[in-house]
Amino acid sequence: MTTMKTARIHEYGDARVIRYEAVPRPRPGFGEVLVHVAGTSFNPTEAALRAGMLRAFLPVDMPYTLGWDVAGTVAEVGAGAEGFAVGDRVIGRLDGGGAAAEYVSAPAAVLVAAPASVSLATAAALPVAGLTAWQAVHEHGNVATGRRVLVNGAGGGVGGFVTQLAGLAGAEVIATASPRSTEAVLRQGADQVIDYTAGPVGAALDERVDILLNLVPLSAPDAAALVPLVRPGGRIVSIATPIAPAPDAGVRATHMVARNDVAHLAALAQLVDAAELRIDVSESRPLADLADVHRLSESGRTRGKVVVIPC
Repeated sequence: MTTMKTARIHEYGDARVIRYEAVPRPRPGFGEVLVHVAGTSFNPTEAALRAGMLRAFLPVDMPYTLGWDVAGTVAEVGAGAEGFAVGDRVIGRLDGGGAAAEYVSAPAAVLVAAPASVSLATAAALPVAGLTAWQAVHEHGNVATGRRVLVNGAGGGVGGFVTQLAGLAGAEVIATASPRSTEAVLRQGADQVIDYTAGPVGAALDERVDILLNLVPLSAPDAAALVPLVRPGGRIVSIATPIAPAPDAGVRATHMVARNDVAHLAALAQLVDAAELRIDVSESRPLADLADVHRLSESGRTRGKVVVIPC
């Protein structure tokens, strides 16, 4: 087979710019392996990239193949690639994209063994969201036993992992979610779920929290309203809108961008195989439907992680 199907963009724009088309099948370069893709997953940031909202600090060459999460089987090992053999099951975060395809050439250095206890397609939901959650909870939030943690936006793909990892770290977890996500968030271990559609989050809190993990874009007033929910000496970590407490609030704040870290990804895969971390896939769609997935996300109609499968 010399060609493959892929989902890529030739220009910035709305979801209509995503083309499902045949392109030449790649060959692995030095230090790369060719992965037969079993699945990728949708991340809302990819919709922002597609729309051109990230071009100032994340420019891409056109045509650009979407897909930052990859899970699949090694089909070919390039020169200089170490640690993998044909047939190995792998997952990884591809910062240059390319996983929304039947095959992708990926640097061996960003891949780890896929968890054996779940399907490869399911494992595709882990890298981007899982790494973001791990670093928010452990590196920036320093979540630990006895901490009271508020997860703002627990119903999203990152939120599910944050809720679970915070609970595994021994924290009391209060999560915000819409009614359609409440049951899923409770299954993921939240001690309390606040319906953010019913009124101000603070009205449902009986006491302030030690750590606020914010996972959703916020208006300036909404961001400011969250600061008083954190006790003096506490901390705020946001992966979305930066939150800037007043100097006299006594609250530290961090705006984080997750990095690609194979040690963290391998640890996440081990937690999955130990049945301590669940991957919540809300829906699986064929690659040809990727534009529809973007539309659904932009209209607020997706929950958890959506896996996209080449077929």
